[in-house]
Amino acid sequence: MYLWRQLDEAAREELLKWRREHDRPWHSPPHRESRREQSWLFTAACYEHAPRVGFSLERMAAFEEALLEAVRERSVSITAWAVLPNHYHVLARTTSPRGVLAGLGKLHGSTAFRWNAEEGTRGRQVWCRAAETEMKSERHFLATVNYLHHNPVKHGYVTQWQDWPFSSARAMLESVGREEAMALWREYPVGDYGKGWDD
Repeated sequence: MYLWRQLDEAAREELLKWRREHDRPWHSPPHRESRREQSWLFTAACYEHAPRVGFSLERMAAFEEALLEAVRERSVSITAWAVLPNHYHVLARTTSPRGVLAGLGKLHGSTAFRWNAEEGTRGRQVWCRAAETEMKSERHFLATVNYLHHNPVKHGYVTQWQDWPFSSARAMLESVGREEAMALWREYPVGDYGKGWDD
């Protein structure tokens, strides 16, 4: 999306032409629905990655609570999450990824309205649309858990997972223990997970 805005009209036409010729969608892929219970990664970023969530620690804490409530209402369970100043990730098990996305859309609308009022910026775009990624295997699932917990470290907010208060990392470490967490980290490495969409 950011690249698209930087292109001139001729470059946009060329890109669309290439996508048509190669049978690629002209826009983001349609959201999928599932009839069986499975795990999905839900993620969204603030518009242009501005730190709207991170306006204050109080806002981050309140948003984390509201996010988990919105996802929990439409899911069987939540496995892991990380809320950062300008984006979030939630790994949840659900039969209705579209339902979760609808809930996230409502959350985005209500938080944008409230935050813009607080900051005196009515009409400002706060969020980009949430996206979902189906977990395709146990390896994909466990690498995703590691990725979410490592996300605040990756982005330079902390040096250790457990130091970031707005994620499930601390609870996971308390649940499985440091040795087991390290074994999972070695067995299911993050590698270049997130490259190109969470840089």
